[in-house]
Amino acid sequence: MRPQTYVTRRGATTTNWSRNCNTVRHTPKTLGSISNAMIVGMLVLIIGLIYVANGTQATNYDYELSAIEDEIAELEAKKEDLAVEKARLTSIAASENSTVAQSMENASAGGYAD
Repeated sequence: MRPQTYVTRRGATTTNWSRNCNTVRHTPKTLGSISNAMIVGMLVLIIGLIYVANGTQATNYDYELSAIEDEIAELEAKKEDLAVEKARLTSIAASENSTVAQSMENASAGGYAD
């Protein structure tokens, strides 16, 4: 095996192993440009998905609100129909019990005018 050269803190180049000397140089590991681009892309994708999910949730609330408003309009229409029916039945009962209606004669088949 051939001897390797190490640079110590003192700046001397040595091929021997000395006590209390750093013989290893650590270099910081950094991400490459492709890795950084992938991380930024994933963050943009996640934020986009969150935005779309919130938008569809608001749309779902709109559909529920629309269905409730349709049901309210339908019930109000039924209420108006029932009010008209009540008024008709009340007027028929009132006309049968009135003194004017009791004094009237029943209708009979009339003849033709000559």
